[in-house]
This record gives sequence, structure tokens and C-alpha cells, in this order.
Amino acid sequence: MTGSSSRMLALLSLLQTRRDWPGHVLAERLGVTPRTVRRDVDRLRGLGYEVAATKGPDGGYRLGAGMHLPPLLLDDAQAVAVAVALQHVPASGVDLEEAAERALLTVRQVMPSRLRHRLDAVRFTTTGPGGDDARVDPAVLEAVSTAVQERRTLRFDYAGRDGLPRRAEPHALVARAGRWFVVAWDLDRDDWRTFRVDRMAPRTPAGAVFAPREIPASDAASFLEARLRGATHEEGWPCVGTVEIGLPASEVVPWAGDGTVEALGPRSCRVTVGSWSWAGVLASVARFDAPFTVVGPEELRDAAVTLAQRCAASAEPPTSRVDPAR
Repeated sequence: MTGSSSRMLALLSLLQTRRDWPGHVLAERLGVTPRTVRRDVDRLRGLGYEVAATKGPDGGYRLGAGMHLPPLLLDDAQAVAVAVALQHVPASGVDLEEAAERALLTVRQVMPSRLRHRLDAVRFTTTGPGGDDARVDPAVLEAVSTAVQERRTLRFDYAGRDGLPRRAEPHALVARAGRWFVVAWDLDRDDWRTFRVDRMAPRTPAGAVFAPREIPASDAASFLEARLRGATHEEGWPCVGTVEIGLPASEVVPWAGDGTVEALGPRSCRVTVGSWSWAGVLASVARFDAPFTVVGPEELRDAAVTLAQRCAASAEPPTSRVDPAR
């Protein structure tokens, strides 16, 4: 691509990102003079693009409504972005792998040779959520996303529940680790809930428009993370405990996750860690495979006693165990 052609492509890209561009700002972004910008705008007009000149102290330009970049005029960075995005589809959790492969092949065939080499250089393997049952039907994703954008009540069947249709006001669509979730106000439970999109079967038509509520978190993603931890608020875990471990703090810190580690000496440290249950807290501590002492709270001590009894019982030979049915 020649310098002028590359510059015109960059100019088109900039014109699409905002409504009005002062001429001197465009010149600065492109590294040229305002006169060169005027000439490039005239060339774009000659190619059929409607670029209006705006009046005012600075003067500027505006791309006409409905004007878009030619679909295959991609610069190097855009070509790499296309390759990465299409190959990343399997990890998205949406059932579009075959369509993405065909799209990548189609784009490659109509690219200039130089860009084909750039695209071919980006090859990697990615995986999505385990099991085909976790894949989201593109039509379902579109229906749910449309309901979110239009603020329309969703009526849907939800797999694994009582078989009755659910009614919810969808506020946000969140993708997390290859799974898709809807943060919604559940009209039947009169409370906030999260629903997995791969388990939803929306009914048509969508319901009435609703007035949005304030999600009880800083944002939808934070609300989802809290619910997945079993917490009712976005910060913290429902169960948080403290133990002292017979290991140097330096050996514990890399594996402590969102827990806190305090050095007590060269061979010991105090760790505070959270989980969705007290047994989960103990599991997080036991994985260090070192002696530890429960500092608190009392619920964690009780859970440690119960877990110790279970572990001791599991170590007995099967023939020595008492049959509870006798």
C-alpha cells in the first residue's frame, strides 16, 4: 500500500471514530499539514465518499451518514486483529466455530498478498468451556442481547429448573471464561439473579419495556463475580478464615490468590483467605502441604474438626468400617 493510500485509509478510520474532526487535529494525528488533509479529503470525495466540511474557527470535516470503510481495506494491525478475533471464537462459548473458520478463509482470499502473510503468521489454538452443552446458540445470544439493549422483559425456559417459564428484566450481558451470563431482576423471585445463557430458551415475543434498576454493585461484572463466589456483595467471600502455616511467606504469597499473607518469622506466616464455604477455606490451606494452626473464626475450627474426622475415617481399610445399615 503506498504512502498516500495508507494515509487515506487512516483518514477514513479517523473520520469514522467521531462525528466532527477539526482539520488541524486530523493533520496532527496523520503527521501531515492541513493542506495535505484537504487534498486527501478531495480524493475521498472523488472515490464517492461524502465528506462534509464544517465551518467554524477551526474548520473541520465530517463523514456523511451511512459512509463506511470498504470492508477489506485493512491495515496491518487490523489484519492481525481479524485473525486473532476469528480464531478466538471457540473460547467465546458461542456456537460459531465453523462460521468463524469460513469467515477467516473468505477474508484471507480477498486480502493482498502482504496482508495474507501477516494473517497466516497468527495461528494458535484456543478452547472454550467444557462440553457442547455449554455452547450458546447464536440466535439465543442475539435475542438476549437485544432484550438487554431495548430494556425488554424476557420470558424464557431455564434448563434444570421447575419447568415453568421464568420472567426477568435483563440489565447486562457478561462473558466470563467462555460462558455467558445475564444479570437480571427476577420478577418471580423479586430479587437480582444471574442466569447462564446456554441454559436459556427465550420465548417470543419479548415482553414489555421496563425501567432499569440500579445493579447492587459497581458494575455487572463485579456483581457476577460476587455471586459466583457465593457472596451477596461484590467485595469479599462468604467465609473468611485465618491460619498460621509452617512455611516462609515467600513460598505462600505466589499461591495465595486474593488472600493476604503476613510473615511471622523465617519459617512461618499468617494467611487470611476466603472461599464459598469453610471447607473451601481449609482446602485452600491444605494444598500447601504444611502444618497449620487455625486462628479463627470458631466456624473454621469446627470445620477443621469435622474434616479431620472425615479424613481419618477415609484412611481406614474398607473392611474395618462399620456398615451403617447394620
